[in-house]
Amino acid sequence: MIFRKATEKDVPFIVQLIADDKLGKLRENYQEPLPESYINAFKNINSDSNQELIVVENEALKIIGTLQLSFIQYLTYQGGIRAQIEAVRIRKNFRGKGLGKQLFEWAISRAKQRKAHVLQLTTDKKRPKAISFYKNLGFVDSHEGMKLHF
Repeated sequence: MIFRKATEKDVPFIVQLIADDKLGKLRENYQEPLPESYINAFKNINSDSNQELIVVENEALKIIGTLQLSFIQYLTYQGGIRAQIEAVRIRKNFRGKGLGKQLFEWAISRAKQRKAHVLQLTTDKKRPKAISFYKNLGFVDSHEGMKLHF
């Protein structure tokens, strides 16, 4: 597997991946041509040194996975850095082959390289398989998350 930073030409493949599940279908708007809002978001992400939108390619150079890793500087923990992982997806026909674990091992290593003291994530409570997967990787549900949607 090849881990690399996403390029603008990858955005349609990434959006297709994040839209390809029960919850993603409700939130995303994958169509051709792709709505400009996704390209604008990519440009903002790509220009921020604390954001890393990553794709995973197989040997045939086909995108089979993605994630976004954000590095958040704050004052607590003596000016620590918190890594946040979002939008993790593996293409359906590649799931169950250990690729998700490899993707997380890469993300954990990257967070350590950036001197983060913690790697955190949120997942929808409607994703019990994902929750189990994260717990098997060593993630602990130590806090109660809350959101205010606008």
